[in-house]
Amino acid sequence: MNEVTRVFLKAKEEVEISQGFPWVYDNEINSVKYFDFDARAVKTSSLKDCKVKDGSVVEVYASAGGFLGSGVINRTSKITVRMIGGDHADKIMENPAEYWKKKVLDALNIRRINFDESDSYRLIFGEADLIPGLIVERFYTEGKVYLVVQFLALACEVFRKELLDALEEGVKPYAIYERSDASIRQKEGLEEKAGWIGRAGSEVIKIQENGIFLEVDIARGQKTGYFLDQKFNRREAARYCKGKKVLDTFTHTGAFGLNAFKAGAREVTSVDISQEAVDMVNRNITLNDAGKKMKAVCADVFDLLKEYEASGEKFDVIILDPPAFTKSAKLIQKAYGGYKEINLRAMRLLNEGGILITCSCSHYFDENNFYNMVMHAAKDSHKKVQILQKRGAAPDHPVLAGYPKSEYLKCAICRVL
Repeated sequence: MNEVTRVFLKAKEEVEISQGFPWVYDNEINSVKYFDFDARAVKTSSLKDCKVKDGSVVEVYASAGGFLGSGVINRTSKITVRMIGGDHADKIMENPAEYWKKKVLDALNIRRINFDESDSYRLIFGEADLIPGLIVERFYTEGKVYLVVQFLALACEVFRKELLDALEEGVKPYAIYERSDASIRQKEGLEEKAGWIGRAGSEVIKIQENGIFLEVDIARGQKTGYFLDQKFNRREAARYCKGKKVLDTFTHTGAFGLNAFKAGAREVTSVDISQEAVDMVNRNITLNDAGKKMKAVCADVFDLLKEYEASGEKFDVIILDPPAFTKSAKLIQKAYGGYKEINLRAMRLLNEGGILITCSCSHYFDENNFYNMVMHAAKDSHKKVQILQKRGAAPDHPVLAGYPKSEYLKCAICRVL
């Protein structure tokens, strides 16, 4: 009696999965072969009619019968199966605690190559670490390790205990805060939740990055409280700021600007539309004794760039690190216009030979669109642009081959002539 559920794809739908793509959509599934406990028999049916419990580990097969791997099924979601590995389901479920412990330790060990114990970094990056839907940030603060976790899919929610136990054993954190308060959980049939798991700690912590101090609000900050993916880009950008007048836009915590200050910038202006963000930037300015050279401004960046251009203001270095202008493939052209506008205006505000650090964190706005936008912004601003560096996310955000969404961050360091 075979109780393993097998999901069979439609013809040719296995190509992306075989190349490493970790999602199976509902419209890619032809049939499901499962054990019907009521009938005490193996049945084959459509996805809609099958009686498989959401959250079960299933095996995925090509239409011709080739085994592609195992995943967790969720018929509530358009992403019906999230792949978790190349093992058969019975092997995974033989000892799920050990299976997930190995995945967590693998993620931890590969980070330890690039990061020290006193660093803060992303410990688990969802599908890119083959733990779909799970995000874990490791923050080091004043001799203690805090974890901020997000369970964003049923695929990790059903193994919540095993994953948390593995994190406790492998990391031994002082405290764990959950930020599973993202709307994507609703698409998975899950309620949003947030709060301490076990022992409570401080909701506002202080971390160190590239020699600067930063306050991080893990309870109320965006997503998990801080964007760790730009750590090395901030350090690299700062190399161009010594003795320069710097404009840091969409600043969030002031991290780019503070890195510029530490590198010896002559003057730094950090801008954000959120007063809460500006308040935090001001606290971080105080933490780093940067008040004589750095200031925070609450303003709409689009409006402020126009004002600076109208008044003839000039800068030596401008940093553009906006939020994702599109979270949908349908809105790429609208996003293109937004990215182009701020880049065009920034190029006009730079002194001759000035440095533009420009970023995009939307995976839908891919590298081709991004660098095409930079080219056309240069053309329309009547500038020549040398791209000195093309950079991406830090190594704690690995890219899974065959999964374009994991390669989301673009960071270009440009010289504008």
